[in-house]
Amino acid sequence: MRFPLSVAPLVLVLATGCGSSSGTSTPTTSKAAAGPDASLPPALAAKLTAAEHPRAADFPATGGRSLQALAKLVAPGPRIGLAASVLLPGENRVAFGLIGADNRFVYGRSALYVASSPSAAAQGPFLAPADSFVPSAPFLSKTAAADTADIKAIYATQLTFRKAGSYAVLAVSRVGNRLLGAASTLKVQASSPIPGVGERPPAISTDTVASSGGDLSKIDTRLPHDDMHRVDFKDVIGKKPVVLLFATPQLCQSRVCGPVTDLELELEHTYGDRATFIHEEVYAQNDVSKGLRPQLRAFHLQTEPWLFTFDRRGRVAARLEGAFGINAFRAAVQAAIGR
Repeated sequence: MRFPLSVAPLVLVLATGCGSSSGTSTPTTSKAAAGPDASLPPALAAKLTAAEHPRAADFPATGGRSLQALAKLVAPGPRIGLAASVLLPGENRVAFGLIGADNRFVYGRSALYVASSPSAAAQGPFLAPADSFVPSAPFLSKTAAADTADIKAIYATQLTFRKAGSYAVLAVSRVGNRLLGAASTLKVQASSPIPGVGERPPAISTDTVASSGGDLSKIDTRLPHDDMHRVDFKDVIGKKPVVLLFATPQLCQSRVCGPVTDLELELEHTYGDRATFIHEEVYAQNDVSKGLRPQLRAFHLQTEPWLFTFDRRGRVAARLEGAFGINAFRAAVQAAIGR
């Protein structure tokens, strides 16, 4: 396997449509997400269960070898799609998908290796459990159902970068008795204006039922509309934990806004009044051609979706970009409210 100069991000790999325009009714009860959907075919459910529990023994030890040498131990074939565009020196969540030659998601025990260049000594394997973003059935909108028909989960791990620059990565997935691999590069920025953990957010007002004159279609592309537009961000930040999701279920360029919005709705019903859950749409007047809403510009966001959770002091407790599943979402909420 040879290392490519670059690879399309996940938002381009998966952007084959924007989902449906209708959905199911908003529920009033929740059930915990646990493992693959029981309605899945048994073979797929088994693959997902395995993908959720990678083991170091599944992958080659680095043994001082270069990333390029490790790449020769795995079979090429899948493409890697990276689900984050903002990486900084220090610890980062790196999420990715693997897409097979048949354009289907590859499900298997997966891990990442990283090095400063393909010829440099590799570090890893960094285990990357699959994290489902299929919400529990009562919270599944038709938009999300269409999007999650193609991809049920995302892989993610934590990587630490010492400094800004380019890094080579190798994703390896064990599918049956085979090791499949895909290579790419990551760009680590020196800094970013996007609020990080421990920082305060910009002063914004989010769109609400009141500000829309009661017309939720102006501020919510999820169908049916969710109930996370009742409270203005400025009225609760610094007073109680807040969960703020920037996502546009029907206009999403990444096809994961619908699923993560459904997950937010599910977790709102799980955690109740322990936090305020807010969903903010992405595009002005719900029209991609009109550019981003002012709330995203204030946060310096250029992609979608983004999730921020805030503790009682009004500081960022967790931040997630791109595709993230129920486990990552739940951990971000718990970081804000305390365990």
